[in-house]
Amino acid sequence: MTTTARQSRDWVGPALLSYGFRPFFLFSGLWAAFAMVLWVLLLIGREPVAVAFSPTDWHAHAFIFGYVSAVIAGFLLTAVPNWTGRLPIVGWPLARMAGLWVLGRLAALFGQSWSAWIVAALDLALPIVLTAFLAREIITGRNWRNLPVLGLLALFALANGLFHIEAAQGSAQDGYGLRLGLAAVIMLIALIGGRIVPSFTRNWLAKRQVSRLPVAFNRADGVVLGLTGLALLAFVFAPYGSITASLCLAAGLANLWRVARWQGWQTRPEPLVWVLHAAYVLLALGFLCVGATALDLMPQSGARHVWLAGAIGLMTLAVMTRASLGHAGLPLTANRPVAALYLALIGAAFVRLLAGLWPGEIWLMHLSAALWIAAFGGFSLIYWPILTRPKRAPKPTNRVQSA
Repeated sequence: MTTTARQSRDWVGPALLSYGFRPFFLFSGLWAAFAMVLWVLLLIGREPVAVAFSPTDWHAHAFIFGYVSAVIAGFLLTAVPNWTGRLPIVGWPLARMAGLWVLGRLAALFGQSWSAWIVAALDLALPIVLTAFLAREIITGRNWRNLPVLGLLALFALANGLFHIEAAQGSAQDGYGLRLGLAAVIMLIALIGGRIVPSFTRNWLAKRQVSRLPVAFNRADGVVLGLTGLALLAFVFAPYGSITASLCLAAGLANLWRVARWQGWQTRPEPLVWVLHAAYVLLALGFLCVGATALDLMPQSGARHVWLAGAIGLMTLAVMTRASLGHAGLPLTANRPVAALYLALIGAAFVRLLAGLWPGEIWLMHLSAALWIAAFGGFSLIYWPILTRPKRAPKPTNRVQSA
């Protein structure tokens, strides 16, 4: 029987197309850095390209539906074969999926004079194909446990479509599409992060014979996820309501309690593990900030960037750095340069929050952007050889043959 690993090994073309994470994670890092450089130029009044939306709409779309869609694609195309036991997409079919993502970015980047329907069709092609792929794999593989992931991916694609409709009508900056897309991604992090963070932490601590291990998923986690979903639902439909404020504050505290059970403070020696905890803490803090915004205690832009630059940016960077090492056959440990990427991104989120609190201090926006560019530009530089070269073969072991 052909296995997932065999399917990837049998591919004789470019190593970049041997696994789903390779092209999409590389494109994610390059796009995240490039899109932020372009946003700074747009922010100071330069327009080097004719983007399809208003500058602020393009900025929001470039990261929520551009960057994040590539990370999701890379993660799912790598993880789903392990979930279902079915063969991965490799080679030229993978290249075609990556090409759909590139077409979407080009449409948003140069489509100012194009028909809004053409821009939307090109941009929505990958989310639709990816949703269909996940549905086929889950149904065929009877992997019903991951139906919630399919539902959230479908909501993410729907949100992108709503964004295009609202942008065509004038502005999508604070519309339903953007809020629904943000909510779907945050819920994905709460759902999948709730699996991988304690699991990876438990594995790391067990190897060091630590007796106090993270609490496994139980009914309390289900309650926290339910509260998280309710808070995000309220955020989508009534972002500034009093009920939303109460639910978001409660969800923030509940998720802080949840992440505290995962023993993150014991993982300080390994950045590859503690960064997962830091990202989840930022998810919880984002709920508190959004709740404070609903109570008119802080501006919404800075509050939402705790989710955008913080929770989403850091969790995706953490997953990309870890998965790339593991699937490339390299040791699961982060060196100092990679740890510096994490710290730069945490700094970018913190400074962006300050920029929202003091909107007159434009230098804070530029500093946050510079730290973001350093994080993802550094990831692209460091991980380029890891993502573009064949998987390292395991070292042979000396075994004594019995007579």
